[in-house]
Amino acid sequence: MKNHEYSVGLDIGTTKIVTIVGKRNAHGKIEILGVGKAKSLGVHKGIVNNISQTIQSIKAAVAEAQASSGVPIHKVTVGIAGKHIRSLQHSDYIMRDNPDQYITEDDIEKLKDQVKKLVMLPGEEIIHVLPQEYKVDSEGEIQEPIGMHGKRLEANFHVVVGQMGSIRNIARCVREAGLEMESLTLEPLASSESVLTKEEKEAGVAIVDIGGGTTDIAIFKDNIIRHTCVIPYGGGIITDDIKEGCSIIEKHAEQLKVKFGSAMPEMEKDSTFVTIPGLHGRPDKEISLKTLAHVVNARVEEILEMVNTELKAYGAFEQKKKLIAGIVLTGGGSNLRHLRQLANYTTGFDSRIGFSNEYVANDKNQFLKGPEYATSIGLLMESLKIRDKKNGHEHPVAEPAENEIPVKVEKADLPVETPEFRTEEQVVEESADKRRNKLTIGQKIMESVKKFFEEVE
Repeated sequence: MKNHEYSVGLDIGTTKIVTIVGKRNAHGKIEILGVGKAKSLGVHKGIVNNISQTIQSIKAAVAEAQASSGVPIHKVTVGIAGKHIRSLQHSDYIMRDNPDQYITEDDIEKLKDQVKKLVMLPGEEIIHVLPQEYKVDSEGEIQEPIGMHGKRLEANFHVVVGQMGSIRNIARCVREAGLEMESLTLEPLASSESVLTKEEKEAGVAIVDIGGGTTDIAIFKDNIIRHTCVIPYGGGIITDDIKEGCSIIEKHAEQLKVKFGSAMPEMEKDSTFVTIPGLHGRPDKEISLKTLAHVVNARVEEILEMVNTELKAYGAFEQKKKLIAGIVLTGGGSNLRHLRQLANYTTGFDSRIGFSNEYVANDKNQFLKGPEYATSIGLLMESLKIRDKKNGHEHPVAEPAENEIPVKVEKADLPVETPEFRTEEQVVEESADKRRNKLTIGQKIMESVKKFFEEVE
């Protein structure tokens, strides 16, 4: 298979590193060629803190993906997250030399390049420059300016910034693993590609990706990215709380969280217990599922309150910025039982779990259905977009099937009149007949009135 026919997404997460190889079929869906997964050993809260261990984990995941797909892997699209990520709003403009010519993609790239020259804080680097609304001369609120005429091209931008050291550590790990980094993508943006529909982005939606070390948030409204942020807490801190609260080892704490963890203690019975094997001949330990749920609930509520704070910072509770589509929960942490109900209660928005295989054509065994693969598949989709753009042809991305709104039409039992064509003479005669009928009715009324008075006399 030629190298340009397939793409690779590499998700360097806190708990796992996933490599997915895939291509786009004739219908715009993604065909997965191979998947590789390895335990992440050198990443903490989305930041690489041990380069050698991270390189080994990347090599293991890539080797497994190469073996399962049967194709060599050279270029990868990599995701980035971590507490060092921040975002800001910025407006900028350019003056075009030839206002009589159409605005092209080159003009937009020139405007983006100008924004990339912004002076950041020491040690920071711009990761993404995402245009929102454009303005051409005096006309504003333009979403697609290409093809228009104008002298001044202006735009509002959502700029994503990260620490230079963390970005370079990721690049170094990828390079020393024998790979070339095709692009670096913010992980919540990648997750949104794989789990959100166009209708949700238009209506207003917040994607909340609960990973192992971080919780990533991206807010969309009117098909435009409005807000992004990274909360430095994820599923790993819930495991730590269980470990400390129940006095057990980390391995058992993770198993308890995955198999029996619940975000709502009131949904658990007092009489249900789970037995943990004792350490080295010590007696077994019994833990109440209700107690476990209380430990989990305390930390999950804290994370959701931080999500709520970010929604308020964007203005999601204002009428104009309201998120009609609510919240989409994804990432491995969204597998926690009753999390959706707690999110509904805490934020006040309706939420759903975002499954990552909606755009995948050949996931018959549901291997990639879990929301923990949302970022990996999103990075693969981003890589395919880059390849399509370089090859000079755009493939339409297949949208997941949307159910049409059923419209019930009640039919009234009314007589149906068939329209007839009439000549001008017929219309004049009909009008005369109507006038004669009116006169006749008037005469009848007069006669009845006269008759009444005669009887009275």
